[in-house]
Amino acid sequence: MTTVQPIITTPDLDRLQAFYERLLGAVETNRFPDDGPTFFVSLKLGDSELGLVDKAATDLSAPQRILLSVRVDDVDGLLGRVEAAGGRVLGPSTDMPWGERVAHVHDPDGNKVNLTQSLQAGA
Repeated sequence: MTTVQPIITTPDLDRLQAFYERLLGAVETNRFPDDGPTFFVSLKLGDSELGLVDKAATDLSAPQRILLSVRVDDVDGLLGRVEAAGGRVLGPSTDMPWGERVAHVHDPDGNKVNLTQSLQAGA
């Protein structure tokens, strides 16, 4: 079995963790080390996991090459909560020709996140 766990480095681990917990209901499943300053946190989001690494020297102005796409039940319902959770909405949600409703947001570090919702009944 093969799985992929995206890991985001951040200069403010607590802020980024709070964003994913508040907006998407992420639940912390692992923290390293147990004592002292935290280096790594693993978050459970539905059937997926997201890792966060505390790295003070993370350059938030560097060009991104990864887009985090998160399937949710209600894109429009989440859009109103993005800014309260510390993120930024980049525009309104849009229905795409491939059957998804998509909204583009940034997390507090400026990472690109697509919120996606299937437009198929029951999907």
